[in-house]
Amino acid sequence: MSLVAKHIEDIPYSGIRKFFDIANEVEGVISLGVGEPDFNTPWSCSEKAIYTLEKGKTTYTSNAGLLELRKEISKYMEKLMGVRYCPNSEVLVTVGASEGIDIALRAILSKGDEVLVVEPCFVSYKPCVAMCGGVPIVISTKSENNFKLTKEDLEGKITEKTKAIIISYPNNPTGAIMEKEDLEEIAKVLKDKDILIISDEIYAELTYDNKHYSIANIEGMRDKTVVLNGFSKSFAMTGWRLGFATGPKDIIAAMTKIHQYIIMCAPTMSQYAGIEALTNCMSEVEKMRKEYNMRRRFMLDGFKKLGLSCFEPKGAFYMFPSIESTGLKSEEFCERLVYQNKVAVVPGTAFGESGEGFIRCSYAYSIEEIKEALARIGQFLDTI
Repeated sequence: MSLVAKHIEDIPYSGIRKFFDIANEVEGVISLGVGEPDFNTPWSCSEKAIYTLEKGKTTYTSNAGLLELRKEISKYMEKLMGVRYCPNSEVLVTVGASEGIDIALRAILSKGDEVLVVEPCFVSYKPCVAMCGGVPIVISTKSENNFKLTKEDLEGKITEKTKAIIISYPNNPTGAIMEKEDLEEIAKVLKDKDILIISDEIYAELTYDNKHYSIANIEGMRDKTVVLNGFSKSFAMTGWRLGFATGPKDIIAAMTKIHQYIIMCAPTMSQYAGIEALTNCMSEVEKMRKEYNMRRRFMLDGFKKLGLSCFEPKGAFYMFPSIESTGLKSEEFCERLVYQNKVAVVPGTAFGESGEGFIRCSYAYSIEEIKEALARIGQFLDTI
């Protein structure tokens, strides 16, 4: 008899990591599979962390995070979203945005509560709901709607058991965004309901043709929304494990209580680096954003030349081309591609059933790597 809890045994391993592991095993593979910036962390952030170590600032911080950092996060969110959060009670520093997802759900869910999950989506949402005893209810978005959540799709999924909805725009894996008018339609459905919005905005700074807009900015939605963000993507600080949550006082207090017991505090030196990032490194973020935008256009043009239909992503650093024309399922396409032509991409089904017929390709890689990967994908398509 297994000692592992049944609900944990039932959770599958990440589809992203599966192909990451295959890529490491096959010699000569070019990987477009991992969503990680290929830029170095801005040097001044690293220098700040080194200085912190040299000065012996290696003790615990406040559970909620350094107050100086929370103040900077408050200023940052006001500038980015036009919404003000109190540093003392409405901001929590987390171990990456991923911890924020987990503890936001833990803070609100009782067994059997339903959480609406908008797919395709980041791989951890449904498992986190299940690990909290909740029931994930999928809302599938479609390429013909630019992978946006629609009012009609949302209304059809809400029940008396609905406790929360998780949305993520700019979206991983599609690169879709929700514009102000799109979010206003969603807000009309949710404004009078006791449903918490968990808005994962980790790619907020990586928006290209449009300015990022948050549902928390819509009248009446601020105190119904927990916004999750962090330093991993826009500041190229994945390994620093630094994120934050902003939201209504009571929810942040509950999240802080959980964080207090399971984490204590985010890494001290990372927090000091985060202060430096927010105060002095926005120009570095803009340089990276411009480079990603150039790669985005290059990859999109490349897929079009290969004859693969591809939705134009407006944010993040992912492309989600359709491979339905090949007649292959997503998983088979990816397995054959990595072994035959040594290119690692992720099957769309890793992000939910609605991802069938698509693959996710990251353009957080050099133009040279993208160019070679596209050439190999073209060679693979010629064999099908």
